[in-house]
Amino acid sequence: MPIAYDVVVLGLGAMGAAATYQLARRGARVLGIDRYAPPHEFGSTHGDTRITRIACGEGPEYTAFAVRSHQIWRELEAELGVELLTQNGLLVLFGPGQRAANHSVPEFLGATVDAAQKAKLAYEILDTAQIRQRYPAFNVADGDEAYHDDVGGFVRPERCVTAQLHRAKALGADLHLNETVISFDQAGGSVTVKTDKGTYHAQELIVAAGSWLPGFLKPALAGQFKVTRQVLYWFRAHGAREHAQFSPQRFPVYIWQVPAPQPIYGFPATGGLEEGVKLATEQDHTATTPDAVARAVGPDEIREMYETYVGPYFPGLSPICVKYKVCLYTQVDRARFIIDRHPDADRVIVASPCSGHGFKHSAGVGELLAQMALGENHQDIARFAFGYAPRSA
Repeated sequence: MPIAYDVVVLGLGAMGAAATYQLARRGARVLGIDRYAPPHEFGSTHGDTRITRIACGEGPEYTAFAVRSHQIWRELEAELGVELLTQNGLLVLFGPGQRAANHSVPEFLGATVDAAQKAKLAYEILDTAQIRQRYPAFNVADGDEAYHDDVGGFVRPERCVTAQLHRAKALGADLHLNETVISFDQAGGSVTVKTDKGTYHAQELIVAAGSWLPGFLKPALAGQFKVTRQVLYWFRAHGAREHAQFSPQRFPVYIWQVPAPQPIYGFPATGGLEEGVKLATEQDHTATTPDAVARAVGPDEIREMYETYVGPYFPGLSPICVKYKVCLYTQVDRARFIIDRHPDADRVIVASPCSGHGFKHSAGVGELLAQMALGENHQDIARFAFGYAPRSA
């Protein structure tokens, strides 16, 4: 007879690993399944670092997830003796003229200020001169200004996934890696999950499949999601003196609405000169799939990135790209999250809390998913329903 689980989790990336850990903490019988062996580089949870921020310009409704995630990561750090979260500050830059929208928010700096005020965060607004004096690595233009707080920073996605899966397994979770889910179906009071290696039954199913999610949904639901290819770049500084300007003590994480087609974001240097400095843009026009995505990055693409987004804004960085990674966003209109029960299967929870700004929230979202699956009280998630329409829409 097949083992009956309380919950099966489909996908063990950012959200799935967090949910599996939280379920195991609560003593649930949980099975986590992934077609690869996380952390891996085929989805959205890799690339060494991810920005975390409590003041979320996408909307104050995201703040609670980020706050709780920080708490969970600190708990895991103390328990496991690993470094997951670095709070070296957040800079959100904006200026006059036409600027690229960030996550569908044209004036991201103002929206960040609004979120900070609602969260009762201490912050400051820096003018052009203050930015230049404090953070000389940024080549800001006259009239540019920036939001700054001390609680933002970065997390290590691969380490976070590893830590949560390690604890989940230690707490009794079953983890089936390198196993591909073929289908799932709800009949009555249980869900059946079929894979290329077996069939499993559970009271609840959490589908946290990232860019593979649309393939598990009917067209009417799948059409709400768009998978896009993103490229992360690491450019080498000109020399040791320039590299030092990008140290975590002197260089915060940032989001910059530059006068170009796409905004840029980036991180301090987390290694030596030859390991480079990470930064990226975000494109939301060209759709792809995890199977069809181009995972190679050609010299023309690297050259365009440097000439348009790196050289003009970071004169301390050279054209030498020491590393790149391709990852995937699973996006919803207006950069929303989807966290909701499947409209045709009330024991199936669909979790796509991503849209390019999900990892900072993942530990908190994982806890929410565990609460949903086990019938515990949880925060209001009406804004993350399939059919939710923002008032401004």
